[in-house]
Amino acid sequence: MRLYGVDSQLAAFRASVAGGRLPHAWLLAGPRGVGKASFAVQMAELILDAESPDSPGAKLIAAGSHPDFLRMERLINDKTDKLARSITIDQVRAMRQMLTTGTAIATRRVIVVDAADDLEGRGGPNALLKSLEEPPANTIFLLISHQPGRLLPTIRSRCRTLMFSPLDDDAMTSVLGEHLPDLDPAKRAQLIGAASGSPATALAYARIDTATLDDALAELANTGDPTNAVRSRLAQSLALKAALPQYEAFLDRAPAFIADRARRSEGPALDAALKAWGRARALSQIAVPQSLIPETVVFEMAGIVAGLAQAGRAAKA
Repeated sequence: MRLYGVDSQLAAFRASVAGGRLPHAWLLAGPRGVGKASFAVQMAELILDAESPDSPGAKLIAAGSHPDFLRMERLINDKTDKLARSITIDQVRAMRQMLTTGTAIATRRVIVVDAADDLEGRGGPNALLKSLEEPPANTIFLLISHQPGRLLPTIRSRCRTLMFSPLDDDAMTSVLGEHLPDLDPAKRAQLIGAASGSPATALAYARIDTATLDDALAELANTGDPTNAVRSRLAQSLALKAALPQYEAFLDRAPAFIADRARRSEGPALDAALKAWGRARALSQIAVPQSLIPETVVFEMAGIVAGLAQAGRAAKA
């Protein structure tokens, strides 16, 4: 898969590999959905001499069975069929046990942590830190972080950081052109506008009806939903198991909608919108990782958006 919008990061990493000065730990930091995980996998392929799609190493990585490549991420809970809230301490300990042996088929080993933000409690980060402080020979860590400021300073200090930014419209157009070549130009423009530079978000939005979500958000903000009819309807519809993509899109769209209202407001209305944005963003960030009840989350989020109506009326009074 071709990477877009990361030319400088690719150049920095390849130069480090070519110069024989490859740091043992890298922090790939930036907003969610801008390609950090894809970058990590491609750099793992480079390190493991598996860049050719037809090579045995590339096939093993794609199958998740390369003995010298490990991707630590949240796992599906067998009992609930949902993603676990975190990368568990047991996963980190299993990784550390793996590091006690030599490499199997490559000259190096690569550990991708996707994402380091998801490490469990205090024990997970501290267990990873031990490996970063005493790195095994020929082992490279690629840590993905959407919120690097929340990581332990000691973890950040042991990594070389590569910052990733939202893609510009040209890069977004290229991504959508590659993945959705038959997409209507008007729909493509809508997706680019809604995704805020995140290819993953744009591709996810392409599979669902974001216009309906945006219409509901606008109704909430304009009317205040005095009878709770809109928020109740949203909460019930988005709580269905089949509506998970729409639910996750709603968690993205609601804070973005409020931010747009804030940009077009001033005075008390601006203050109210900024406070609402902070509350909405905080809720959106914990809803999925903490497995909060979707119906409750949607109802609360819709209430935050509905509060914009009262602030708007007060500003006009």
